[in-house]
Amino acid sequence: MNVTYITLDGHVEVEKYRFLYFVIMLIAYILILFSNFTIVYLIVVHKKLHEPMYVFIAALLINSVLFSTVVYPKLLIDFLSDKQIISYQACVFQVCVYYSISGSEFLLLAAMAYDRYVSICKPLHYPTIMRKATVIILLVLSWLLPVCHLAVPVIGNAQTQLCSFTLKGIFCNNSINHLLCVTSRTLLIFGLVNMFNISLLPLLFILFTYTMIFITTYKSCGKVRKKVANTCLPHLLVLINYSCLLTFEITIVRLDSDIAKTARFVMAIQMITCNPLCNPIIYGIKMKEIYKHLKRLLCQAKVP
Repeated sequence: MNVTYITLDGHVEVEKYRFLYFVIMLIAYILILFSNFTIVYLIVVHKKLHEPMYVFIAALLINSVLFSTVVYPKLLIDFLSDKQIISYQACVFQVCVYYSISGSEFLLLAAMAYDRYVSICKPLHYPTIMRKATVIILLVLSWLLPVCHLAVPVIGNAQTQLCSFTLKGIFCNNSINHLLCVTSRTLLIFGLVNMFNISLLPLLFILFTYTMIFITTYKSCGKVRKKVANTCLPHLLVLINYSCLLTFEITIVRLDSDIAKTARFVMAIQMITCNPLCNPIIYGIKMKEIYKHLKRLLCQAKVP
């Protein structure tokens, strides 16, 4: 079987700064793993955090770890390698997993928004609506739907002949479409439909639920508003952060030849670093119950 290799041409002066890049990104990856798993550990260990809202937070943080693991190990290897290459099959696999996890991010945020909507707008029905079975179904759908949506276009593109073997990036994303000799119109339309289903549709749903929440809380007393702000603000911060990063992603892919190599490199590093690092910080500081247990854990760690 013939193996086709693609050159990852997005690196900037990797020969000169390879060890600096490696150390910085290794530290970033370790911080991502440590910070995310610390919050997940607190949610798993403490029974008071076994509520749907915290379960969704744990799922979102696990999703961040999976997202990082798709990119970081290969990136670290590339920094130490003489040639930054990847087989076409591995590149297609990375694209599939990368966008599946990205889609799961939006669906998990939509599930969290629905949980907050039921909790605030329909508090009397919350125990019957947000049962354990409902939470499990939402989690399974959040991880399964993006995979099902992406399977068809990814398999279709995998069978298409390549006319270029140089990818303008440091990892595989939708820029891989620029390497194809012929772009299928059907697969392109299917891809746009997928983007609407697993990113724009959940985003519209989130905006709708939070609008309803704000309308409900506007009529409530100040104490209720403060409580709602404490639980909803972290989710909105994560949503805004991730939406900005997705905009970066679309900009890089669409303006393929119009972005300077250094700018493309910096934006790519920002995309794979900011969200996985920011999520545990936002939830660890802004969520009162998580912060309380985190503070206690850190205090215990200081005691010899």
